[in-house]
Amino acid sequence: MANFFKDNADLRYYFERGISWAPIVEFVEREFKDPEGFSSVGEAVEFYTEVASNVGEFVAKEVAPRAAQVDREGLIYEDGEVIFPEALTTIFKKIKRMGLSAMAVPRELGGLNVPGIVYQICNGLFARGDVSVCAHNGFHGGMAMIALLYSIHEGTTEIDRETGCVVSTRFQEMIDDIVAGEAWGSMDLTESNAGSDLGVLRTKGVLGDDGVWRVSGEKIFITSGHAKWHFVLARTEPAPTEGGPGAGLDGLSLFLVKAYDEKGRGKKKTKTWYARVERIEEKLGHHGSATVAITFDETPGELIGERGDGFKLMLFLMNNARIGVGFESLGVMEAAWRLARDYAAERPSMGKTIDRHEMIADYLDEMQTDIQGLRAIVMRAAFHEEINQRARLARDHYAEPGSAQYKRFDAEHKKHRAYARKLTPLLKYFGAEKAVDMARQCVQIHGGVGYTREYGAEKLLRDAMVLPIYEGTSQIQALMAMKDALVGIIKEPQAFVSRMAGARWRSLSARDPLERRVAKLELLELSVQQHLMQKTAAGKLKSLSGKPIGEWPERFLQNWDPKRDFAFAMLHAERLCQIMCDVAICKTLWHQARRHSDRRAVLARYLERAEPRGRYLHDVITTTGERIIAELAGEDGAEAAG
Repeated sequence: MANFFKDNADLRYYFERGISWAPIVEFVEREFKDPEGFSSVGEAVEFYTEVASNVGEFVAKEVAPRAAQVDREGLIYEDGEVIFPEALTTIFKKIKRMGLSAMAVPRELGGLNVPGIVYQICNGLFARGDVSVCAHNGFHGGMAMIALLYSIHEGTTEIDRETGCVVSTRFQEMIDDIVAGEAWGSMDLTESNAGSDLGVLRTKGVLGDDGVWRVSGEKIFITSGHAKWHFVLARTEPAPTEGGPGAGLDGLSLFLVKAYDEKGRGKKKTKTWYARVERIEEKLGHHGSATVAITFDETPGELIGERGDGFKLMLFLMNNARIGVGFESLGVMEAAWRLARDYAAERPSMGKTIDRHEMIADYLDEMQTDIQGLRAIVMRAAFHEEINQRARLARDHYAEPGSAQYKRFDAEHKKHRAYARKLTPLLKYFGAEKAVDMARQCVQIHGGVGYTREYGAEKLLRDAMVLPIYEGTSQIQALMAMKDALVGIIKEPQAFVSRMAGARWRSLSARDPLERRVAKLELLELSVQQHLMQKTAAGKLKSLSGKPIGEWPERFLQNWDPKRDFAFAMLHAERLCQIMCDVAICKTLWHQARRHSDRRAVLARYLERAEPRGRYLHDVITTTGERIIAELAGEDGAEAAG
């Protein structure tokens, strides 16, 4: 019987050898203090593997065969309600019956208590079957966990210090609804005037004389926005009268808003709405995922955390969502590669099947290599984010402040948070862009029939096109990666010099040829960063003209404005991001190859693609861009003069 987990040897590698399960299991099982939990790492991992296998079989058997029907039927909007047609209704009834909405929820709250990384892996399996089903399913259990973590963060969840179990939590009603498969949540950020620049959003949260917060405004492009439970970002403090993009972020707060209540059962069930779903967006793809516009009109909401914490809390939610897009991209890429591979193996042309033609063989090899590369950094980022969040939770709720245990958890939290922050924009960029490239390649390999709906290749391309857009565009991810890299150099220049010297030494003297090749690629990345930093510093030095020399050190090392000072780096941010992605993948695969010899071939194949790409990007970054920067500076100067 088909099983999307069992047929994937690269994915199974991570369950069997690639993931360091011990620290995850010890956190998830609260150091095995929970009497209802597992008694060993091996026992827990066996259960996680069983869960992934069950999901893999379910998606292969129930979701993938209905994907074309889900795409054709779409969704129905009627009297303010979003209605699922037959195929989607069947799928989600079975998901409810299997209890998959409770996958990552702690067992004392009715969940399966699996780690977040296993939940994300399973979402990737769903994406391989149908990415729109994956998108909607992700807003079930995922939102329950976010609600619990927000409550823990603000101190409104009671945790038994002895067992680590949740005794009570503020958002129990929402979590119970989701665990039962009766409802789901959504995150409501985007507005018609506020996409990437959330600082200008206009939805308001107002505290009434009765002590109740009320939310008013319209949100658009909300995935699964016909939900009962909504995390809504709204302005509670006055917007600044002037300032650049993002100037108003400090005035935002986050609310949990209930959109409706239900009474009765079956056909007698009735809803009382407190918000209004205005429409379903007609999209290029993702036809089984409702993307809606929703209006709140003095709708009661519960403030999460403190007023003004909204942007900070939203970032926590978005970081997890971006890792989720990485797994989603993996699913699309797997589907595209396998569809293309299987078609090519059967399609004869010029005396042999087309998979034996050199160009097609090269396409298929590159597709498989990119999938393995993305999976490497997605798994690594998910691991670090898991430990980051679990260590923070343990520090704040299990350990005594000031104790050795508290300090250990704090150090783990900070270390893994830094790794996750570095990898997240890279995997979101790489995964989204490669999913589109690979889906298009799948259409091309199919030729004329790929342009028809018969084989499903065109559907994959339509579905993939949104991945570089939502949860932060590819360009936003590249700018984040660039800014963090260059600001890191400014803050710790000596560390950067040491890193560069180390890479140069390894590129020349490492005994293993694969390690030398990885080091040479890293040296290209660092050389590019050095070039961009030199260009940026030159511009900064020009701005010191006319300032007393005594003020130069302080003005140069401080008061950096990425929007003003990083113009040249912003021009090349995507190219830098591409090199950083390749280096992160190769370093991860090298770490695997040192432990498991069979991974050496994976790294060698990836290096074969990454090395010439890195040399090309290095050349473009270090030899182009001056003309465009000069033209932009001239236009800006002309505007200022006018």
